[in-house]
Amino acid sequence: MPKVALYNQSGSQVGDVELNDTVFGIEPNEHVLHDAIVMQQASKRQGTHAVKNRSAVRGGGRKPWRQKGTGRARQGSIRSPQWVGGGVVFGPTPRSYSYKLPKKVRRLALKSALSTKVKDESITVLEDLVIDAPKTKEIVNLLNALDVNKKALIVTTNKDEVVRKSANNLQNVKVLSASQINTLDILAHDRLIVTKDAVESIGEVLS
Repeated sequence: MPKVALYNQSGSQVGDVELNDTVFGIEPNEHVLHDAIVMQQASKRQGTHAVKNRSAVRGGGRKPWRQKGTGRARQGSIRSPQWVGGGVVFGPTPRSYSYKLPKKVRRLALKSALSTKVKDESITVLEDLVIDAPKTKEIVNLLNALDVNKKALIVTTNKDEVVRKSANNLQNVKVLSASQINTLDILAHDRLIVTKDAVESIGEVLS
């Protein structure tokens, strides 16, 4: 079982904690990680792009000239695609880009992401994280105590609004609960800071 140091909020090591081997100690599957990240990024796309086709462009209801006898090419509308100001052919229309991977694949991707953090020694386990009132300074002091100066993802056991609000003004810090963790956020942040209870909860659910 992988073993990592356990820290308190002051940044002092207070012991060690053993992580679930089937969640934090597997060989990361890079292909599955890639698939999961592409899926999440695709789901983030708004898909609100749109153009006007010939039926949506204003005007063009009357046939510009008679079918035969003018010597010109036959035309049915001045809003046909070949006309300036005409409709667009095969242009983008509003759509959803989201899709789902199988549940087992998503779980494997999450385990691979967590195992990658352990392998890279980029995970920090906190004994507890208690903040009395929303204060950005509390999170700044915590990051300084843990010597974290890059992008950090803080994971708590349950939704903690005080911690979330405290980190809200910090551009490189994101707070999630154990049930909200996902592959993209784990890999997008350089350091993963997890409370001891959250680590145990994640281990139980994913194993």
